[in-house]
Amino acid sequence: FTKARKTTTSALIKLRTGTLFSLLTNKLHAVFHRPKHVFTRQWRRRRGVTATLVSLHFSSPRRTSLLVNRRSFSVSATMASSPTKKVLIPVAHGTEPFEAVVMIDVLRRGGADVTVASVENQVGVDACHGIKMVADTLLSDITDSVFDLIMLPGGLPGGETLKNCKPLENMVKKQDADGRVNAAICCAPALALGTWGLLEGKKATCYPVFMEKLGATCAIAVESRVEIDGRIVTSRGPGTTMEFSVKLVEQLFGKEKAAEVSAPLVMRPNPGDEYTITELNQIKWSYENTPQILVPIADGSEEMEAVAIIDVLRRAKANVVVAALGNSLEVVASRKVKLVADVLLDEAEKNSYDLIVLPGGLGGAEAFATSDKLVNMLKKQAESNKPYGAICASPALVFEPHGLLKGKKATAYPAMCNKLSDQSHIEHRVLVDGNLITSRGPGTSLEFALAIVEKFYGREKGLQLAKATLV
Repeated sequence: FTKARKTTTSALIKLRTGTLFSLLTNKLHAVFHRPKHVFTRQWRRRRGVTATLVSLHFSSPRRTSLLVNRRSFSVSATMASSPTKKVLIPVAHGTEPFEAVVMIDVLRRGGADVTVASVENQVGVDACHGIKMVADTLLSDITDSVFDLIMLPGGLPGGETLKNCKPLENMVKKQDADGRVNAAICCAPALALGTWGLLEGKKATCYPVFMEKLGATCAIAVESRVEIDGRIVTSRGPGTTMEFSVKLVEQLFGKEKAAEVSAPLVMRPNPGDEYTITELNQIKWSYENTPQILVPIADGSEEMEAVAIIDVLRRAKANVVVAALGNSLEVVASRKVKLVADVLLDEAEKNSYDLIVLPGGLGGAEAFATSDKLVNMLKKQAESNKPYGAICASPALVFEPHGLLKGKKATAYPAMCNKLSDQSHIEHRVLVDGNLITSRGPGTSLEFALAIVEKFYGREKGLQLAKATLV
């Protein structure tokens, strides 16, 4: 019990665990001027956010209740978790999808309450490279909300649209004035933050072709992959997005949480160095006119991996068909990013492909493994000696149990490698064995996609795209 006022009795909170600790705050006293408060605490979780229901019992028959969340006051105790951090990520037609998806995914892994808001008139957004996303809400509906962090993705014309969005500009300027963090990547530091006058005298970076424009905003333009100057965090492009996002997890939650989040991502140990692949039993991957590539997705697919594959292969001008398992084109990926496929798998099955490649994600891989239609397509692909591939959980959960790794070397997500019958080559980030290509996880997904480009178009094309995406 903690004594807070002479006129106030002790306060008691009982947690689910049975641990007792005291709670009386000045703010609560300012609201309730009554004696003999007895507080009981219950926990409610919604979308990972913990709220506290405090029931107030007075000596009079009157009873009332108060829902206390992080906006009203926070309880500090050794065992109590810190308040949820709120993050806004605005998107528009022409937003760079890989940047947006990585930001959403990584910050949600860190425990942030991430709101994806469309600045358009509808929640559906046509991002770059024909990738369709569905936002959580419209920006116009949340302009009065307060966020701990606002993160701007790049991409064109998305970056221009964000720059010209007056409600967003007002929110970002207020964020800065109130001492909260703003972040931007790719063209957004120059087009948005710089144009709005938030970078004057500050070190900042952006996509290489926008560096001159960045300097013209009175920012101190630097070529760092991630740059932090006070409350402003900036970065360069798709290939730096994961580092950028992990750094923002650190800004919100600390180094320990950032390390906890980054470890399972299988991030590059040497970002910026030339990507490499390991190849066994080399064969030529052939195609006529344009590579026809099928990328199945399902509820629970890993969004970073799916979008990396689609994004990079479409940059290479391959014809990529995104096919959804089930009866809906809209898929809710592993970190609740909503992606919209081009067709259903039933429709995609009618055509043949030069490559079928699966993203990972536990839920998605399990759905793939139980889809007779997809498994039969993969078996026919393998029997025809045509290329097929998978990343993360899919080599272990889809290929291995269906005999698609027989006589092949493969890798997979580190925690899934014990399911592979042959584990002799699991340490390779990207492994090609004849017509099979496998890889490890979100942090290897760009390298995986570039390796596919290299197999179809040659090393020079792969390196060209690696440079453009800042891998």
